[in-house]
Amino acid sequence: MQYLHTMVRVRDLDASIDFYCDKLGLVQATRVDNERGRFTLVFLCAPDDVEAAKARKGPMVELTWNWDDEDYQGGRNFGHLAYAVDDIYASCRKLMDGGVTINRPPRDGHMAFVRSPDGISIELLQKGPNLEPAEPWASMPNVGAW
Repeated sequence: MQYLHTMVRVRDLDASIDFYCDKLGLVQATRVDNERGRFTLVFLCAPDDVEAAKARKGPMVELTWNWDDEDYQGGRNFGHLAYAVDDIYASCRKLMDGGVTINRPPRDGHMAFVRSPDGISIELLQKGPNLEPAEPWASMPNVGAW
């Protein structure tokens, strides 16, 4: 398993970049503006982690700015922790066998979400290429919020 990033939703992207980069000292590794989804993702890292972060191998903070205004009540501004795993199906099977609900199953062989006992959302991403879709995952519905 490899730690990837922590996602935080922000209301003012410019103010957040000013805080995280100009004041705190993080560096922007990548940025994605998604017009169809109406959001921007900015991945930040510590200066010593720039090369690793650009290769998507270093620890990062993901600032997510949803273009449509939203009031983030109850901690909704904190998004998730993300980890890359060697085999997303085996990881999800182990979690299920341990009594963990798979909130967003890895139907695509790439991504799944679960929640910690305290309700923290955890994203699991397949290392390398996506696995071929397989049952029971391919037809498993989402459960709850993720």
